[in-house]
Amino acid sequence: MKKQTAIGIGAVMLSMLAITACGGNPDGAKPVTGSAEGSASGKEIKIGMMSALSGNEAKMGQDMKQAAELAAEEINAAGGINGSKIKLVAQDDACDPQTATAAANKLVSEGVTAVVGSYCSGAAIPATGVFHQNGIPTVITAANSQKIADQKFPEIFMINGTGLHQAQMATEYMVKQKQAKKVAIIHDNSAFAKDLAEVTKKQVESAGSKVVVFDAVNPDETDFSSLVSKLKQAQPDATYWTAYYKGGGLFIKQFKQQGVSGIIGVGDGANDKMLIDIAGKDAAEGTFITNSPTAEFLPDAKKFIDGYKKKYSQEPGPYSALQYDGIKVLADAITRAGSADKKAITEALAKSDLKTLTGQVSFGPQGTLKKSNFVVLQVKGGTFAPSK
Repeated sequence: MKKQTAIGIGAVMLSMLAITACGGNPDGAKPVTGSAEGSASGKEIKIGMMSALSGNEAKMGQDMKQAAELAAEEINAAGGINGSKIKLVAQDDACDPQTATAAANKLVSEGVTAVVGSYCSGAAIPATGVFHQNGIPTVITAANSQKIADQKFPEIFMINGTGLHQAQMATEYMVKQKQAKKVAIIHDNSAFAKDLAEVTKKQVESAGSKVVVFDAVNPDETDFSSLVSKLKQAQPDATYWTAYYKGGGLFIKQFKQQGVSGIIGVGDGANDKMLIDIAGKDAAEGTFITNSPTAEFLPDAKKFIDGYKKKYSQEPGPYSALQYDGIKVLADAITRAGSADKKAITEALAKSDLKTLTGQVSFGPQGTLKKSNFVVLQVKGGTFAPSK
């Protein structure tokens, strides 16, 4: 959910400030004029879908795009929304702030009524500024940096638990369940991973344990020998990797090879079974994962899984169920709003109370879930399973 460096975000924000001439304004970019009012005329409602369709996280983005298509097809087959059919308009944000800003402006210029998506928080942060400036209701389905919520944009709603929710779950598992007194936290300076690491550090210390190592790696790092040696000397009871599965798999492999003490776990940015392939089955065994809800562990998701497999000949991805739910949540709000008026849809979203595959969706004042949906999984026998 979530990748981009803090340096990259800072550069984008500075450029956007220069464009808007609004010192300290985090909104993103000036409104796009012309056809930005949204389209629901006739028999069509344009809904924007933005995620990473290229770059390192393209697999996640493609999974999300397919889930959105499946949800839209189901809604259209049932008569659409208030008699109008959904037309999805996809844009690639490449998990990059600059690309995301351009993609968001492209969706505005194409006249979308609303937007669903975003995997990487580093891309979602500037994109939500664009959508806020243009009053476009947006359902964020995977990206979950607390910084998205902290912008307090009334048009932005998050159906994935926030970084704070995840940090609380990680702390509950490491400190309270596993009695870890010494904790190591590793991130890669991407917006999501650094945010989660910092919030987890505060939660761990508040719970009475000590963070003995708090370190960052290069996002493309493959040799963690120096860091692993540092960890071995620190003798942590628990180590928590908040970045992504490619680096995470290599890190776990080297961590186990060097015999570092304590348990090891990853955040939901590493929530992909490729993590096990990269680390190796033996090394990955026992790794815990703080995770947003995935289809395979959801009691009501069988029909969704069967439909997804039939259409795409593959299993749903880690964020497919959330993306599918995002379309359904938005459709419910548009139905209740009774029109394609963006302000009316935003007001309807704020009043959402809908049972979805991934849980009950209702929002607090900042557009975040009233109740966290995070769980803890564990690698068992070469696959993910619920943690006991």
